Amino acid sequence: MTPPMRTTREIATRYSALHDEGQLGRAQTRAAWAFLFPAIALISVFFALPVIAAFLLGFTDFDIYALADTETVRLTGLRNYETILTSPLFWQAFRNTCLFAFVGGPLSVLVSLAAALLVNARATRFKPFFRSVLFMPFVTTLVAVSIVWRYLYHPQYGLLNWVLGSVGLGPVDWLGSPTWAMPAIILVAVWKGFGYNMLVLIAGLQSIPEDLYEAARLDGAGAWQQFRHITLPMLRPTMLFVGIITMVGFFQLFAEPYVMTQGGPLRSTTSIVLLMFEEGFRWWRMGYAAAVAVALFVIILLVTLVQRRVQREAV
Repeated sequence: MTPPMRTTREIATRYSALHDEGQLGRAQTRAAWAFLFPAIALISVFFALPVIAAFLLGFTDFDIYALADTETVRLTGLRNYETILTSPLFWQAFRNTCLFAFVGGPLSVLVSLAAALLVNARATRFKPFFRSVLFMPFVTTLVAVSIVWRYLYHPQYGLLNWVLGSVGLGPVDWLGSPTWAMPAIILVAVWKGFGYNMLVLIAGLQSIPEDLYEAARLDGAGAWQQFRHITLPMLRPTMLFVGIITMVGFFQLFAEPYVMTQGGPLRSTTSIVLLMFEEGFRWWRMGYAAAVAVALFVIILLVTLVQRRVQREAV
């Protein structure tokens, strides 16, 4: 059958409707850009421009005292990056940061998962109360937390050594020993940050359909089998997010060693960010500090890409 012929009026009406829809779409697009422009402007001024400036500073020997004298700011090419590759202090900070991230990151995720499972359990009463209590360390000021834990780690009057002494063990110089300083900081970081991951994992647990657990129980599956074959597979997207965010945050270790150990003893807790801070704001070598920041960005990017690749292949 041949389609019916449209009259001129129908064609004109249809064209007018399409024209009005196009105008409405353009108006909506303009309104969307108008709402987005303030945020884009702020991000450009306070994020994009500083990142570009830091990248460019990495190719200079910029010194903050030379701010008023442009003749002393010289392009050095890749000299700062060559210095990074040959600096024992940078590699010491790199090893410390990797130890902190690859030990503290997985430990933080495991503790968060355990807390989420306990709080989300059916038999648990006062769930909002426990969620609030466990989340409180995350919203507490990191400097205040570090100061309190420094007193807890005190070799003579600290609570931890008092507990060790009560069971017949000798005191441990937690922050004064190169062997124990980094584990002590890892413990503080895990305690401080697991609350946020716990809430994210609780949201992931609550999104799992209850029908899956009911079917598994009817088939005779125990708690471990339900956890292994239902909870973990369904939580993989959430675990991927939590793992990446945790690792990125742990690679930016700064406040804990800065407040508790100042990078010691014997540089055993100096992180890359702390090294960058010292080079930039203690010795005023801004060019070298910017190069260290770019190196840290590349390290975090590579670790994130590898982590996403590994976890996606495991799915």
